[in-house]
Amino acid sequence: MRVSRYFLPTLKETPADAQIASHIFMLRAGMVRQSASGIYTWLPLGLRVLKKIEDIVREEQNKAGALEVLMPTIQSADLWKKSGRYDDYGKEMLRISDRKDAELLYGPTNEELITDIFSNEVKSYKDLPKNLYHIQWKFRDEIRPRFGVMRGREFLMKDAYSFDVSAEAGRDSYNAMFTAYLRTFARMGLKAMPMRADTGPIGGDLSHEFLVIAETGESEVFFHKGFEDLDPMVETHSAEERQSIVDTWTSMYAATDEIHNPETCDVADSDLIQGRGIEVGHIFFFGDKYSAPMGASVQGPDGKLVNVQMGSYGVGVSRLVGGIIESSHDENGIIWPESVAPFKIGLINLGGKNDDCVAFCDDLYAQLEAAGIEVLYDDTKNGAGAKFSQMDLIGLPWQIAVGPRGLKNGVVEVKNRKTGEKVEMTPQDALTKFS
Repeated sequence: MRVSRYFLPTLKETPADAQIASHIFMLRAGMVRQSASGIYTWLPLGLRVLKKIEDIVREEQNKAGALEVLMPTIQSADLWKKSGRYDDYGKEMLRISDRKDAELLYGPTNEELITDIFSNEVKSYKDLPKNLYHIQWKFRDEIRPRFGVMRGREFLMKDAYSFDVSAEAGRDSYNAMFTAYLRTFARMGLKAMPMRADTGPIGGDLSHEFLVIAETGESEVFFHKGFEDLDPMVETHSAEERQSIVDTWTSMYAATDEIHNPETCDVADSDLIQGRGIEVGHIFFFGDKYSAPMGASVQGPDGKLVNVQMGSYGVGVSRLVGGIIESSHDENGIIWPESVAPFKIGLINLGGKNDDCVAFCDDLYAQLEAAGIEVLYDDTKNGAGAKFSQMDLIGLPWQIAVGPRGLKNGVVEVKNRKTGEKVEMTPQDALTKFS
């Protein structure tokens, strides 16, 4: 993609209402623009990142055996009244009526709807287990939207729902999602700490939040230093292996400042690390909280009806964009991990008025694209300083700078955005490096 043809409205100055790194850089890098309080339009650069994250989440859900569906954003209030949550959920739920005065709501989550779908279609334990998920926009009317996509009112979320015939099988489904989440975040360049959590309005007695450790995290957390040595790219093939992984990770003692008690903490002070965390995922096992009142039962092995055991599993897809920036940036801008970067390479023509330089860059751009490499080519006539600053701001993993002087010497300059290291190499070596 050529910058001259792209829609990339970057900003030199920090917007007055932006307080944290992700909000600042997403606005300055032209990734999003606010449409209303807590509601954002995703511009081309931001949407590319959002789609990369969505793809990783989808791939890991599919790998874990979950099946993708797509549920509507608008739900019937009758389902929520049936579960008993319609009045309990509070003012965060946007309640609306259609022209026939039917009560509807903009879904903040989907436990009721997916349970209704399941109960109408599945009748026997022989059809279990099942795990259904979708990636859909949600709305929660936050009392104080702030920090950009980190605490907005409209957000993209992956929510999955497991159905099992027994509590034991249900907990294994929970553990399978637990390990899938470790892999998911690791593929995005993140190491997420699972922390035992309050179940809140979702319900149940087993829940974990997944926190990304970052200096600008929302809450103070405490965890064992051994967390840094654990391998999140775990592969499991049995219930015993999954339970072992869960036990290992949850033994790292993750606790927020609200519940951390030095007197009862079983981790020695010398092994305890204090940091800050950003929630990017939340999983729950709540048994028959929804299946019982909504009639989601199946015929068990003994011929008797049994309420299915359920869990739900959320990932904040749009929130992850902000979370990754919070954990990976410097004073000049974003530093994207390659797996989620909008483009892999920023090609910079430093000789926009030099015909030979333009011809060379055009040819190199064509070769990189032909090799299947995602390239953002700055073919504008802006000054070198402005071009370098913009590339640092948007945070592409690699930069290739081509100038008239280097061209005479037969070399281009390749820069690693994360380390700042710059190396001169021949164009062919550059092609080989990235092909």
